[in-house]
Amino acid sequence: MTGAAAVLPTLLALGVAATALVAAVAVLLRTRRPALALGVGLDLLLAAGLLRLSADQTWRQLATAATVVALRCLTTRGSRTGAAAWRGPRPATAGHHDHDLDR
Repeated sequence: MTGAAAVLPTLLALGVAATALVAAVAVLLRTRRPALALGVGLDLLLAAGLLRLSADQTWRQLATAATVVALRCLTTRGSRTGAAAWRGPRPATAGHHDHDLDR
């Protein structure tokens, strides 16, 4: 797209990017869960990147969108792994004791 047709998606992308920052901060303040806030922010930044990609289809725009997707996947996996490590080992299930493993 060129000219006036490219302006609307670009303006929408800027609006979505600004909304991403506001929404991420709001989620963080409301829930006190940084991983959730980061996920919300990255999802909306991906939407902004895809809007920009629809207006200006360049390799740079495609690489930006792909980078946001990769960051989203890495942070989701990292926060799940970190949360599992933070919780510590699982408690033994009812009826099973550690000494049962010695047999």
